[in-house]
Amino acid sequence: MLAAGLTGLVYRLTGLLPPTRRARALVGDLRLIQDLSPEVDPERDHVRGTPNASITVIEFGDFECPYCGQAEAVARSLLADRDLRFVWRHLPLTDVHPAAQLAAEAAEAAAAQGRFWEMHDLLLARQDDLSPHALTRYAGELGLDVERFRQDLAEHVHQTRVAQDVESADISGATGTPTFFINGQRHYGSYDEATLTAAIRAARTQLQADRARAARRAHQRE
Repeated sequence: MLAAGLTGLVYRLTGLLPPTRRARALVGDLRLIQDLSPEVDPERDHVRGTPNASITVIEFGDFECPYCGQAEAVARSLLADRDLRFVWRHLPLTDVHPAAQLAAEAAEAAAAQGRFWEMHDLLLARQDDLSPHALTRYAGELGLDVERFRQDLAEHVHQTRVAQDVESADISGATGTPTFFINGQRHYGSYDEATLTAAIRAARTQLQADRARAARRAHQRE
């Protein structure tokens, strides 16, 4: 009875706290809670930039989405940061972009031949033509084994791989494109260069503060 009473008192007192402090009291430091799931896996994910960078920017994108096309220049500019890696995960919005699913599978078919990013860049540059015939033509331009590529598309060999990214988006709360995550935390602001750069700067400052705090705790235990 005493334990139940104390538990009730704790929850009543916690309920008086502001939302952020209340969540921190109940589940711990919110900075440790990642929005992204699953975490980035270099063996599986498509990563460009510095492999061991301290900052990871993830974009859930759709090759037919015009906003993803606009964001591509911004994403490229971020790679000037040598302490940053960029990850693309598929989120084809098939209800509004009928060509997006096959385009995503085409990117994975190119990945199977070691040319994901080349196809990624080409698809975003030519969003006005993502027909099956065009996708095969792009494979030829990139010097891929066209017959293997065409067969992969016809048999939807990479459909499951795309679906895994879509599931990740669903779990992570990404419903539109482009949606960005920075070091596992969803970015809710605009995705223009200035805003994303400021968010990256804030993430780096937080990371440095967390590392300094961890170092102090380690020193105190010695």
